[in-house]
Amino acid sequence: MEVVRVQSLAFQELKELPAQFIRPASERPGNTKAVEGVTAPVISLSQPNDVVVREIAEACSQWGFFLIIDHGISPTLIQRLQEVGQDFFALPQHEKEAYANDPSTGRFEGYGTKMTKNLEEKIEWIDYYFHIMSPPSKVNYEFWPKNPPSYREVTEEYQKEISRVTDKVLELLSEGLGLEGKVLKSNLGGENMELEMKINMYPPCPQPELALGVEPHTDMSALTLLVPNDVPGLQVWKDDAWVAMDYLQNALFVHVGDQLEVLSNGKYKSVLHRSLVNKERMRMSWAVFVVPPHETVIGPISQLLNQQNPPKFSTKTFAEFRYRKFNKLPQ
Repeated sequence: MEVVRVQSLAFQELKELPAQFIRPASERPGNTKAVEGVTAPVISLSQPNDVVVREIAEACSQWGFFLIIDHGISPTLIQRLQEVGQDFFALPQHEKEAYANDPSTGRFEGYGTKMTKNLEEKIEWIDYYFHIMSPPSKVNYEFWPKNPPSYREVTEEYQKEISRVTDKVLELLSEGLGLEGKVLKSNLGGENMELEMKINMYPPCPQPELALGVEPHTDMSALTLLVPNDVPGLQVWKDDAWVAMDYLQNALFVHVGDQLEVLSNGKYKSVLHRSLVNKERMRMSWAVFVVPPHETVIGPISQLLNQQNPPKFSTKTFAEFRYRKFNKLPQ
């Protein structure tokens, strides 16, 4: 069955949104509670270590989300990363289709559009490209775009930089739990920990007030480190309302995912978030998911547990977390 790409629909300059994309009234951006004037924590990694540890721990406990600046990734590299992603989505459709994934057969890497077998479910206004970045043993370059020709070089350079930042953030998060700096990464598989790249592309939408780019969800990852373009759309759930995240050039947007909430026994909160779309402009984001290998056993870290702080989550392999519902034990 041929998959209808959202980008192809956008090129048709539709006046009305096709029915399969129209969200129920309770989910539409204009009908859901949102607040203005609230800003997420922005944390500079150039501050003294104890200050950064405290600020990140507070952000993860109160928001499950924060922005980091002074992270050392070159603005030029971020720009090049964005350019090669934009260049891929600008290719003729038949070239993109050569990389089409097929989740029904278990092949998730490649070019995709989230579709659903359930005709009652609504479709998100998004196309994407997904592939594993590291470790080298898990990378299959057959799933990486060959065009633009510089895609691999730029993405490998970004992988080295985002790996460095990921290690630093995990170290700071470990210290925020009162643990040695290497504990969280060790519990996520150590050097076998995986980084997955997902380029999200949200084309202009004829009726953005009726659609969602991505519906509300928490990430199954431990962390997600994301750079967007300058078109707004990301919203996070805070104090029973949606809060719009402002664009901050060259900042990394960091989401706490489900695995980190489990490992921290609930001290760090997995953030509920969603993506809106724009009528005039294409929104894009480059997300790197930090995940353990499938066989890794994930549960609350034993050093954090005592009679006053019993385990709030069950322990299971990441594969079980990934393919089943994220469940908390009854309180």
